[in-house]
Amino acid sequence: MLEHPQVDQVAVIGIADERMGEVGKAFVVPKRQANFDTDAFLAWCKQKMANYKVPREVKLVDALPRNAMGKVQKFLLRS
Repeated sequence: MLEHPQVDQVAVIGIADERMGEVGKAFVVPKRQANFDTDAFLAWCKQKMANYKVPREVKLVDALPRNAMGKVQKFLLRS
């Protein structure tokens, strides 16, 4: 997903899904938020990735929560 030309940063977490059990939800920090098209991003993911890896939801965020070491704090994304 980082290869997408409009993505600056991205983190993916698993969310509950009735059929699959768990699917991906992507939190994206776009390079230019006003121009970011989530539908086009998902279409791009479907072309480049295996279907089970494609996120089912996308949420745009200003920044990813990180700890002092720079690691993304995914538990904060879940809340």
